[in-house]
Amino acid sequence: MRRNQVLNLACWLLRVALADAFLSAVADRFGLWGPAGSPGVSWGNLTRFNAYVAKLIWFLPPAGVITVGLLATAAETLLGLALLIGWQLRSVALLSAILLFSFATAMLVALGPKAPLDYSVFTAAGAAFLLFALQPVKSTPELDGMGSS
Repeated sequence: MRRNQVLNLACWLLRVALADAFLSAVADRFGLWGPAGSPGVSWGNLTRFNAYVAKLIWFLPPAGVITVGLLATAAETLLGLALLIGWQLRSVALLSAILLFSFATAMLVALGPKAPLDYSVFTAAGAAFLLFALQPVKSTPELDGMGSS
């Protein structure tokens, strides 16, 4: 297998893994993996998820917690789908890295180091950033002529 083929396969596997992680977490919030208390289920519903969000962003009022929970859910859904189909992959990978790093930082500050390490959130953030770094930079015709006089 050539180096380019290996890199393409690695990027595809990374895209699918990140997308699956995002979409699985969203599915958990909507009870698609089962109700709260079932084996392997973290939340089981939005109410329990928002209670978890409240632990992470304890400094926000309840309305802010719900807003952040909905925004996180929307972001994970959109980024997961975009990763799966490969849409705007460089930008989506960077946004994924930023989102995951913000999750990891919130978990670190609110819960200590064990939670983000146990859930490999820093690893996922690093993986998303690597996916970003491996994507080719698209040049635009307007900028191609800039800087060359």
